[in-house]
This record gives sequence, structure tokens and C-alpha cells, in this order.
Amino acid sequence: MSLTDRISHFFNGYDDETEYDNYDNGSSQVRTESEGPQGNQKNRIMSIVGKGDHSQKKIMLFEPRVFSDAKQIASRLLNGQAAIINFERMDNQQSRRIVDFLSGVTYAIDGDIKRIGEQIFLCTPSEFSVEGMLNEAVKLQDF
Repeated sequence: MSLTDRISHFFNGYDDETEYDNYDNGSSQVRTESEGPQGNQKNRIMSIVGKGDHSQKKIMLFEPRVFSDAKQIASRLLNGQAAIINFERMDNQQSRRIVDFLSGVTYAIDGDIKRIGEQIFLCTPSEFSVEGMLNEAVKLQDF
């Protein structure tokens, strides 16, 4: 791994794909590189396809662990996909920063961000509409 790759991984986090170092020393073992702060678990992603029309609309599920995960969520929103973000595994300060960042992204694309649980948010681009009422107790809690 080069120095530029290490610096890039430090600031941007590691890719979802695991890099392998292959050595030709006669053994068939492959050593994997550690994945850094994100651990071994990837974001859980689930697609929901709209049945009314033939265009595919997706709602992506995310459980960010570090602030750099917000970049992936923002790129999904910019591609016209909705995102449900669960902040239960993050501290409040980091999750507030991500919510502030995603609020700016959704405003820029004329989308919407709604709180749908105690630490769960729904971000939608302008192509989606969200209807329904939430419990007042969930709305009034300070994040």
C-alpha cells in the first residue's frame, strides 16, 4: 500500500471492498488488510421497487459509524434514491453533524428529511413524497 493510499484511507475511511495482499511463498493463505474504524460490518442496504410504474425507486438503509459515511448517503440522494439512516450506533455529536450535512444535501436537491424514530431519519429526493403523521412524542424530543 502506497503512502497516498494510506493518507486517503485515513481521511476517507476504507473502501467497502477488502484489499488482499498476495504473496508467492508456497502457502495458499491470503492475508487481508484491516478495515479501519468501520469494522467488519458493511452498511445494510435494502431496495424497494415501486410497483405502480416501471421506473425503479430505491430506499437505502444505512447505519453510519463515522462521519465519512455521510458522503455515501449523500451520493445516493443525489442519484435519486431515498435513504433511511439509523444513528443508534453513533454518538449524538457525530450524528447531529451528519443530520446537518444531509439537511443541506436534501435542501439542495429540493428533497426532504424527516425524523421517523428516536434516532432514525428518512431523507428523500424530490421524486418521493412522504405522507402520514408521527407520534408527537417522537417529534418533540431533542436530538
